[in-house]
Amino acid sequence: MTPSPQPITDPAMLWSIARRLHPIYAELAREFVIEAPASDKFDIRDLETMEAAPGAEAVEQARQWLNDMDDRVQVHQLRQFLQTSSIVDREGLEVLLQHFLAKSERSEAVRDKIDFLLVQYFSQGAPTDLDDDKADVAYVAQGLAPILGEVELKSPVWLNGLDRVLEAARRCRSLDELLHGGVLEQGRKAKSQAGDLFYLPIALVGFTRFGYLMRRVFFRLMLADLNEILDGLTELEEKGVETIDCQRAQFSAQEPIIRLRMICQSWKVMFQAEYSSGQPLRMLVDLRASVDFALGRGAATADSKEEKSGSEDAGKAAAPAAAKASSPAKSAAPAKAAGDKAGNAPRAAAAAASAGGSKTVAAAKAVPPVASQPAAKFAVTNDETPEFEIDAVPEWNPDEDSQPAKKQR
Repeated sequence: MTPSPQPITDPAMLWSIARRLHPIYAELAREFVIEAPASDKFDIRDLETMEAAPGAEAVEQARQWLNDMDDRVQVHQLRQFLQTSSIVDREGLEVLLQHFLAKSERSEAVRDKIDFLLVQYFSQGAPTDLDDDKADVAYVAQGLAPILGEVELKSPVWLNGLDRVLEAARRCRSLDELLHGGVLEQGRKAKSQAGDLFYLPIALVGFTRFGYLMRRVFFRLMLADLNEILDGLTELEEKGVETIDCQRAQFSAQEPIIRLRMICQSWKVMFQAEYSSGQPLRMLVDLRASVDFALGRGAATADSKEEKSGSEDAGKAAAPAAAKASSPAKSAAPAKAAGDKAGNAPRAAAAAASAGGSKTVAAAKAVPPVASQPAAKFAVTNDETPEFEIDAVPEWNPDEDSQPAKKQR
């Protein structure tokens, strides 16, 4: 079996990595107002001026500086930064991966950063028209060869469950169904329960493939939801409706349809970059719910959600005892409501639309305000949660697959 990545001990290589990562971490600290660590024994400016590795003590200080920065930079900050900044090219991703894969400390945060970086690296190198069926383990392993080298392609049985999660995701008909149906949490549980086996090269390939294909499902459902919203707005206009209640989506109780259309068009442009950052996920899902409610589909939607909730409760009750005993992941804290930055994009679009002279008309058919709405159950930008964090969903159940935790020694 191909061995896992090993720690880097060569002083020259450690210094070279530190010099390459210094401007990236400096920009991260500036953007997220992170106080960079200081040392009386080490001048950080040496990383900018000294090409050759200095003495062993200075190299160790540089390594410690990187580790301290790693502790201060959260996963969601690294994710947002790499998806919005042009400072990190493909070579920069390689150095970041080399740095994190060589760490001897394998915390949950380190694992999640590696998971994201591998998917980001593979996504940048994959053609945009790559068919999902062609993105098999061998293809992904080839794309990750500069990072992992040649990988033995015999997948362990316990990775097979990821394909079932992907199939469940592909059956989802909306972003709301994907986010609240427990599909995403199944993959997160699998990653958490893999333990140190996650770092086996074949496992890194498998989870990268899973993350890449889940991104594509996520992206397609976002665009599908936008198209459904636009079609629904057209139908409402044809019925003579001019405003609808969109309070659940953080808009007004009498939001003009003409402005909603302009906002959706601006979102559609933003979503052209696959898996771009700053996506107002909750607003998108809630806006579709508002449009569906205005079209008289709200009751059916509520019934389906009750049925879904009931099936999830049943799934939890029937979870095998073995799954519960095998190193369960920490329960995910409920995600926050849409944050300030997440809300800025649609609000800015709304302001632009308003400046265009659209006139708000109080429509007789406006939908009554919703008394109360549940808190957001999935992550938006700036939330300290994994990429697609969902709460209150069934445990990862590998069925008859081998439990990775039991194989770990």
